[in-house]
Amino acid sequence: MKLLRYGAPGEERPALLDETGVLRDLSTHVVDITGQAFAAGLMDRLRAIDPASLPVVPGRPRIGPCVGDVVNFYAIGLNYTDHAEETGAPIPREPILFNKTRSCIVGPDDDVILPPGSVETDWEVELALLVGQRCYRIGEAEASAAIAGYFICNDISERDYQLKREGLWTKGKCCPTFGPIGPWLVTPDELGDPQRLGLWLDVNGTRMQTGHTSRMIFPVAEIVSYLSHFLILEPGDIITTGTPPGVGLGMKPNRFLRVGDEMRLGIEGLGEQHQRVVAHPG
Repeated sequence: MKLLRYGAPGEERPALLDETGVLRDLSTHVVDITGQAFAAGLMDRLRAIDPASLPVVPGRPRIGPCVGDVVNFYAIGLNYTDHAEETGAPIPREPILFNKTRSCIVGPDDDVILPPGSVETDWEVELALLVGQRCYRIGEAEASAAIAGYFICNDISERDYQLKREGLWTKGKCCPTFGPIGPWLVTPDELGDPQRLGLWLDVNGTRMQTGHTSRMIFPVAEIVSYLSHFLILEPGDIITTGTPPGVGLGMKPNRFLRVGDEMRLGIEGLGEQHQRVVAHPG
């Protein structure tokens, strides 16, 4: 099942994409697409609905973030062997954890705003997931069962803030618009094995990133299980799981985003995103 949210920012309505690619409104059945809704039995309610009975969404509305009411936004760094190699970093022995913030989340096709004075803003196509159950100190089988769905994240990163300033990576990961997610959340039963997916990202029509989730150092079930041994994962938490090679930081010379650039990115079975890079207003 492909679930999404559409409408103006802050006014998104729940919807599903049916098997023919038609967008259908769910708002008479579901308040919103959230981790808390999954924990409360959302999938049981949705399975009882005939998609053909739902109203068609007219026109071409804005597609919003595929998940609402996010609780925490966790991210894993250097999780592809070939990405670690391109940046000259050692292969991590354990998952590298950092935080993004809810305030950086935008829709999959919304503009990405360069922070004032930024000269090192970078792209990162990533597989992300939504936690649908409360988890603490669980094994990998339980971790897989706790995942409500998967989607694309572009983990936009300001490398000067991230790597050249004192403190945590979080400084370079949380600027407004630095977390496009969607277009859809795809449920695990439809997506299949998350470790068999191709990823790609283009800038201005040129392929920059090409990768495959089989190259993850830590697979998604291991990541969820691992994090649950350090903190309680709540329904509504999202986790983005690292990027393959081809980021601007790994190029010689480095190549970073500028106003007017356009990014297009996708993951097998999860659709595509498209963002335009714009200047900070004022």
